Amino acid sequence: MNSRRHFMTKAVGGLIFCGCGLSAGAHGQQAGAREAGRPARLPVTVDGRRVKTIDVHSHCLFREATDLLGEQGAKALVPPINNASEAYLVIDQRLKAMDGQAIDMEVLSINPFWYGKDRDLGEKIVTIQNEKLAQLVASKPDRFAAFASLTLQDPALAVTQLETAMTKQGLKGAAIGDQVAGDEFSNPKFDPVWRKAEELGAVLFIHPEGVPELNKRWKGNGWLVNTIGNPLATTIALQHLIFDGSLDKFPGLKLLAAHGGGYLASYAPRSDHACTVAPTFCNPNIKLKKKPTAYLDQIYFDSLVFTPEALRHLAAQVGTSQIMLGSDYPYIWELHPVDPIFETASFSDKERAAILGGNAAKLLAMKSAT
Repeated sequence: MNSRRHFMTKAVGGLIFCGCGLSAGAHGQQAGAREAGRPARLPVTVDGRRVKTIDVHSHCLFREATDLLGEQGAKALVPPINNASEAYLVIDQRLKAMDGQAIDMEVLSINPFWYGKDRDLGEKIVTIQNEKLAQLVASKPDRFAAFASLTLQDPALAVTQLETAMTKQGLKGAAIGDQVAGDEFSNPKFDPVWRKAEELGAVLFIHPEGVPELNKRWKGNGWLVNTIGNPLATTIALQHLIFDGSLDKFPGLKLLAAHGGGYLASYAPRSDHACTVAPTFCNPNIKLKKKPTAYLDQIYFDSLVFTPEALRHLAAQVGTSQIMLGSDYPYIWELHPVDPIFETASFSDKERAAILGGNAAKLLAMKSAT
């Protein structure tokens, strides 16, 4: 991973010697389109070389699974927001959208809506989804990969599901929420799942489900339950995994955090001071092997932070080797997810290519270029 000092040295050097704010190699087909006010298009090139763009944060639903919730339950999964209906994936429609976003491949995931259901219903939902995802990936292996669903309310069952997903269904890991019905992921009851993920090399994509304890405060303008709540939920989940010692137990665990990891990377150094300032609020029986910010080396982050400056800051904190392209499609937070990566002046061409697809290809054991 690039150190923060190394990153800032490169950033300053890039600004001094390029002057224009973009490296010379980026001024090809893609850069020219952006300068003319047009978003990047396929094929994406960096310094004249073809780059396979891999979106690690994209979603779908399958009616066969959501129908198990009944009409009202299924309807609740598609909120009245722009483009949400496209979560029910229509292949040709999705491929057209991907082409428009300059995305070669989506890594699909399904946000967990079954953790609060009984175990048997959860198993049925997950079985359908994983089978459908496996079929889709097998039919379009050049355009889609996927994270499995897990019935985490039953950790023993989740272990079996994860093994099947990785060894028989061709999936790349699992998408998980930020907690399970009030139980934090650092609860030892989930350790068998994390142990199996570490053993299999499975990537666990943490996607938040909000902080329902704060529902009263989310009321008002601005869709705060999502605007603030979702990044906060991810931050809480990651901090528990760090402070409660889970990442010491499983140092090989591969975590990928949605929305740039929430607020963790924005204010990570505060974590290093908490137990020094107020040791009575820290468990004396938990002896972390590293300072809290050092665990960021074990976490990967999507690029969905919207602006070049926010992306530059994320990279300065965690290193460009830990960041990969994310859009949140079909929820249209970022319709042109490739562009901020090109527009971040401090990135070298090599770093751009890595974030656009190389890092994901390495993490998920896929081909990085066509």
